[in-house]
Amino acid sequence: MVTIYTDGASSGNPGPGAYAVILQYNNHSKELVQAFRKTTNNRMELWAVIAGLEALKKEKQQVAIYSDSRYVIDAVEKGWLETWIKKDFKGKKNSDLWKRFWSIYKKHLVRLQWVKGHAGNLYNERCDQLATNHIRTGPFDIDQVYESGESGP
Repeated sequence: MVTIYTDGASSGNPGPGAYAVILQYNNHSKELVQAFRKTTNNRMELWAVIAGLEALKKEKQQVAIYSDSRYVIDAVEKGWLETWIKKDFKGKKNSDLWKRFWSIYKKHLVRLQWVKGHAGNLYNERCDQLATNHIRTGPFDIDQVYESGESGP
């Protein structure tokens, strides 16, 4: 079982943003962080989950993902994602990332778990700290799709 903790943040919405991921497998842990000069909080929350799943080396892994993002959790748990897939993501914000999410999500056995943000969960707090620090310090990549206006309405 792989455990993934994620968080995304932005300073302004849109504004500079970052995501952070902590992957745990057996007794190993790895942190991933990436910052962007202009993006949104929801993009960073979703990108964090994508980055965590894309970091897995094998397919069909059992994965537990802990996120404080209702945006991501509810899209899967409440069936919104299935509707978006049937409509080929037409008219959906962040369609570029949702397509990317779906292509990697379906390769694993994923259980999503919502955790309350800023409520003392050690790993969620660490992800929040990593993301917010990178918003302040960079380095900043360019979220090409968002800045080009091609991420949806």
